[in-house]
Amino acid sequence: MPSVLDQRPAPTTAGPPTAPPRRRTRVLALPEARWALAALVLFLAALPLDLLGAPAWLWAPLYAATYVTGGWEPGWEGLKALRDKTLDVDLLMVVAALGAAAIGQVLDGALLIVIFATSGALEAVATARTADSVRGLLDLAPATANRLLADGGEENVPADALAIGDIILVRPGERVGADGEVIDGASDIDQATITGEPLPVAKHAGDEVFAGTVNGTGALRVRVGRSPSDSVIARIVKMVEEASGTKAPTQLFIEKVEQRYSIGMALTTLAVFAIPLALGDELRPALLRAMTFMIVASPCAVVLSTMPPLLSAIANAGRHGVLAKSAVVMERLSQVDAVALDKTGTLTEGTPRVTDIRPAAGSGLDEDGLLALTAAAELQSEHPLARAVVGAARERGLPLAEAAGFSSAPGAGVTAVVDGRTVQVGSPSRLSYTDADADSDADAGADAYADADGDGDGDGDGDGSKTARTVRELQDQGRTAVVVLCDGVPAGVLGISDRLRPDAKATVAALTELTGRSPVLLTGDNERAARRLAAEIGITDVRAGLLPQDKVAAVRHWESEGRRVLVVGDGVNDAPALAAAHTGIAMGRAGSDLALETADAVVVRDELATVPAVVELSRRARRLVVQNLVIAGIFITALVAWDLIGTLPLPLGVAGHEGSTVIVGLNGLRLLRDTAWPRSGEETETTGGRLP
Repeated sequence: MPSVLDQRPAPTTAGPPTAPPRRRTRVLALPEARWALAALVLFLAALPLDLLGAPAWLWAPLYAATYVTGGWEPGWEGLKALRDKTLDVDLLMVVAALGAAAIGQVLDGALLIVIFATSGALEAVATARTADSVRGLLDLAPATANRLLADGGEENVPADALAIGDIILVRPGERVGADGEVIDGASDIDQATITGEPLPVAKHAGDEVFAGTVNGTGALRVRVGRSPSDSVIARIVKMVEEASGTKAPTQLFIEKVEQRYSIGMALTTLAVFAIPLALGDELRPALLRAMTFMIVASPCAVVLSTMPPLLSAIANAGRHGVLAKSAVVMERLSQVDAVALDKTGTLTEGTPRVTDIRPAAGSGLDEDGLLALTAAAELQSEHPLARAVVGAARERGLPLAEAAGFSSAPGAGVTAVVDGRTVQVGSPSRLSYTDADADSDADAGADAYADADGDGDGDGDGDGSKTARTVRELQDQGRTAVVVLCDGVPAGVLGISDRLRPDAKATVAALTELTGRSPVLLTGDNERAARRLAAEIGITDVRAGLLPQDKVAAVRHWESEGRRVLVVGDGVNDAPALAAAHTGIAMGRAGSDLALETADAVVVRDELATVPAVVELSRRARRLVVQNLVIAGIFITALVAWDLIGTLPLPLGVAGHEGSTVIVGLNGLRLLRDTAWPRSGEETETTGGRLP
């Protein structure tokens, strides 16, 4: 008997929920972006005038303005760091630019300022985008809720005004206003944002629901169990903010020794100038020697040793569908030694599909007939399983008959009259049936198959029902079984599943080879489905039924053991783990905004095989970095020794310095070639490429 709650008229907001509005900070609202843009415009205005030989009074003020607009903020930050007895890289870059201008290299200094300001602006934009997504996550939870009063009435109140123990009414199509327990009604709840489960979950009295999840076709009375500030959605926001804030500041390889090197170079430059001057040398030769030393000892080639290989790797990865958000990300990818994978939307496609069509013997239907009959009955349903059935029928080009008398029972299924026959489609635990081909008393008595989760302990055990056995067989394979009755007699069973990505098994094998250990499966889905999928692709360590905080706890545990964990996921529930991990990669096609912004890299084309490929590419980039550092070290050592021991002409010092910079730069650009992209097993078969 349907609940009285179902008789209330559906609100105008019923139906599929609209996506929450995006809260995006405008780029030019950030001061770093405005100053960087101003510096770039001024530089582009001065450059042609300088190169075409225009009078200095035309281009010199433009260059000076470039130095001011692009350099004042990092310079000021550097001075504040110097006050704290730290030689900041910001100040060093500004000093290097001013030093270049002091010896006539005005253009070079201005270019350095523009590049540095642009880099700071990009970092500020990335930070703002992450903050936008964290704030936008709060839009998943509704602003208001319908609170039921003691006299039977109801009032619409702000969701944050709800208190533990309040009773709220959640109508069809609405988002649940608070975490709590269902006390009346039945419905299907889409809680993918919290648990990552691919299909809606049937909810009845006594079941827990979460704020921000989407109600299906039934109405629910929910007793509030947590204050809004302590809801799962609120805790996800808090975990992402904390993980992003406490994640150790990342530095490129060369920056780990930059502080000491910079201090040493600055002190040595002063010594090279002051000592000869104190010994009686003239001011100009002493200044010239010191400036030459500063040029040849400056870490330009060392810095370029790092950036071109990493930036080339970023560009190459981008061409192959992986967006790495910074050079730091590319370096961190090269260090991972453990991988944790989400299930739904990562290892699987994230969309339910019909995988099995099993007509009942004696029903007179073949596969197409059973599918067409089921799709006709499901055509008016909005349930994801119904859409999967209708989609499968349309893919086969099957004509669908008109259905009359359509009705839907939350958590059970649908009923409709198709071609004069009453067709029921729904959960095997909710439909009563007797096999038409029963050949024994046991078969005749097989009804109400109640083993919905396929664990073998339900009423269907040993009852001899062929339909029940088919249901068990499909559930043992990790499928969701849907029973189809025609005039009360089983017509067949459909198996529906979230299809495994075709490259999942090869990806797991490649990641195992790269890291030396098998990836771990972290999922909010049920244990049975998770273990079946894991066994199919070669994963042995399975953590199922996890909430977002459980995933974060697992990642932090591995990090505390010294592992550098790569997390690959796609949903809101994965975002805290993506933020807490050493490196996070989000699947782009169906990835939530929060996951895409929180992750360090995004698989834009949704090809899972690119994950091990980009890890291997990052390791190649790291090897090139080491090569470049050796080359740069040889040049710097030789030129510095020449300047200190002998007399190194300034033009020759500049040529040597720039030459080493060009060499390491060109060496790093090797990763721009398509042949530098590691080929997966599937690509090897189709393109003739080689395995990494």
